[in-house]
Amino acid sequence: MDGMTENRTQTDLTRVLAGKASTLDYDDLPVPVRELAGQCILDYLGVALAGAEDPLVRILLDEMTEAGGSPQSSIIGHDARLPALSVALVNGAASHALDYDDVNMAMPGHPSVAILPGLLALAELTGSSGREVITAFVAGYETACRIGAALQPGHYNLGFHSTSTVGSFGAAAACARLLGLDAETTAMGLGIVGTQAAGLKSQFGTMCKPFHAGKAAQNGLLAARLARRGFSSRTDIVECVQGFALTHGPDFAPEAALAPPKAGFHLLANLFKYHAACYFTHAPIECARRLREEHRLTPDMITGIILRLDASCDRVCNIPVPVDGLQSKFSLRQTVAMALSGVDTASLGAYSAENARDPSLVGLRDRLRFDWQDNWPQTLCELELELVDGRRLKGRHDAGIPAADIAEQGKRVAAKFDALVAPVLRAPRSRELREMVSDLDNLADIGGLAGLAAG
Repeated sequence: MDGMTENRTQTDLTRVLAGKASTLDYDDLPVPVRELAGQCILDYLGVALAGAEDPLVRILLDEMTEAGGSPQSSIIGHDARLPALSVALVNGAASHALDYDDVNMAMPGHPSVAILPGLLALAELTGSSGREVITAFVAGYETACRIGAALQPGHYNLGFHSTSTVGSFGAAAACARLLGLDAETTAMGLGIVGTQAAGLKSQFGTMCKPFHAGKAAQNGLLAARLARRGFSSRTDIVECVQGFALTHGPDFAPEAALAPPKAGFHLLANLFKYHAACYFTHAPIECARRLREEHRLTPDMITGIILRLDASCDRVCNIPVPVDGLQSKFSLRQTVAMALSGVDTASLGAYSAENARDPSLVGLRDRLRFDWQDNWPQTLCELELELVDGRRLKGRHDAGIPAADIAEQGKRVAAKFDALVAPVLRAPRSRELREMVSDLDNLADIGGLAGLAAG
């Protein structure tokens, strides 16, 4: 790319990204990308069904049901049908209620729960096929990761929740692609969503964090539909003066948005969760679990715990004295204590007020001290244990490395789905839904899948 072309693409970044999203075709997607997209959809449905009865979901559903409207799309885990915009909000919040959904560090945040709720609500309304959904999802996913990469690290470190802010752009791009909008209209949709995008990390540990995912999905769907109707907006919202990038953080590198991902698609760096807590607790959990198993540790053998992490994690998941399950998901002390004690951190029931108050866990978490590091990957940790007998044990883990074997990962995601969904839908229906997602490429109308996922 010559200097003039590079400068033009950087100053027209929103249009360039809109062009990429609007022209992406199913045949452009390598088989592993299609397979991984299906895994993301399966994981999304699993965590949404498991979270469908969370109190925050019930509050939102009651509010949206009271407002009423055209029964356009299905609520996951419930028999209600509501306008697609209401469905996007409720399903988005449900899918993030347990904080058990996938992650991509390019954003950094949770892409699927921002993109899929609005996309699937729209797909059900329009009778779209599985292939159309896969294509639109990848278009939105890549858009979110490209914009997120251009804002790293300042946007997130400043206090914005990228799942909500950056995720809104992904949701808009995905819905625009499903609607078949051209590049200029898609850029208009990105402009519409850019002025709505919001979400603050200070809300972690409250109902507002899952609400962020729902708002991203709803805002993205609304933006794409308004753009289709001719609603006007700037088409350079990401890069313009007083635009999204320059008002939402100190770092803006347009070239990072345009740089090709290592594997060709950002989607191939997707990270699935196998612990039902904030992703930055996962590396410490893995370290603690491994040390406990290898050395057959019990809590009374441990006199001190030193946890080394990037200093930015202090502002994400370091609630020192959690009082309930939701806060426990954002407590490094609590999750490490749970892992060292043999508590199943994949279990939804493990994150409870009872465990937050458990004297044994409280005593263990109080022995933990931090050794904050600068410029570490946020997914990397070192854990050092001081034992009664004078030994010092060390572990190190990086939770930011994607799975190399996508097929094997698919088995693990399917097992997670079964564990989450069978208690909700019962095994036969759960299996039918999983099998339908596995054959998504051949599904003519997404409506059948939406019906299975409803209550």
